[in-house]
Amino acid sequence: MKKLASLLLSAALLLSLAACGGPVASGPTASTPDSSEAAASSEAASSEAEENTLSTADPVRIAGLKGPTTMGLVNLLPMQEEGTANLRYDLQLYGAADEIVPLLTKGELDMAAIPANLAATLYQKTEGAIQVMAVNTLGVLYVVEKGDTVQSVADLAGRTILSTGKGTTPEYVLRYILTQNGIDPDQDVTIEFYSEAAEVTAQMAVAEDAIAVLPQPYVTSASMQDDTLRVALDLTAEWEKVCDTQLITGVTVVRTAYAEEHPDVVAAFLEDYAASAEAAGADLDGTAALCEEQGVVAKAAIAKAALPACNIVCITGEAMKADVAGYAQVLYDADPAAVGGAMPDDGFYWM
Repeated sequence: MKKLASLLLSAALLLSLAACGGPVASGPTASTPDSSEAAASSEAASSEAEENTLSTADPVRIAGLKGPTTMGLVNLLPMQEEGTANLRYDLQLYGAADEIVPLLTKGELDMAAIPANLAATLYQKTEGAIQVMAVNTLGVLYVVEKGDTVQSVADLAGRTILSTGKGTTPEYVLRYILTQNGIDPDQDVTIEFYSEAAEVTAQMAVAEDAIAVLPQPYVTSASMQDDTLRVALDLTAEWEKVCDTQLITGVTVVRTAYAEEHPDVVAAFLEDYAASAEAAGADLDGTAALCEEQGVVAKAAIAKAALPACNIVCITGEAMKADVAGYAQVLYDADPAAVGGAMPDDGFYWM
């Protein structure tokens, strides 16, 4: 686990807050007209300062997973160093979503970038304790193989498929696409799950007849390590053939209690994240270097090659709500358990 470096608040802001908290003049002079006007002016200035100050000075504790959903966050580090970030951040990196969930539910995290369907499930299980703020990543899943045996989804029948993400986006996307193509995912194929994509790539390196579902940037990583690997299917393209909603990989969520207490902080974070995500597309070299430095991707060269295919976005507001609701509906229709047994209501969306 690595943490992004946090910056101190500027000395000017600290001095301003200290001045606002100073003692009010007392005694006979306080009742004179000039003193009263000065006191009123001081109160007005203090009130204005409070309105223009974010409701927390603590770093925002945000968790991400190794891989594409965190690639859009890494530029928060140089933004902090340059003084262009609205907030300070404590970015914590994990290998699996089930490591993040308990920390989030216990209040040990404020925000997290997690799989979209997991967010819906968590919303149901915690009775609304989290809300989704943004879509951070669209489709990033691919079927890769050694050889040239898979030309269509139909060719997956009878095969063993290695994958990450049991109970999260990769599993449900794969199951949905198989089902829509007439393949029973429980009878017609064997799906073997691993906790991390790195484990899948390791298995691919030793297997004779391996087929795997991998996200970027691990597709790029695996291809660099083994030139016999071939991208057989783009699951985003396959999804679009059978579904009229957008494929979503990850969303960024916030604890509802935190959002209610600090709505200005949430809004400020979304501004910072939009800038960070934009930089991920505009500055490939810098973002790739940060991905390696923070452990999001093993090597900068892999991150740089993969970034254009990672579909990093920052979709908020009504567009976010429409995309997430449409995606959740598809999963719910296929298997209600995929989104926690019920469609999330309007309280699921931080607007």
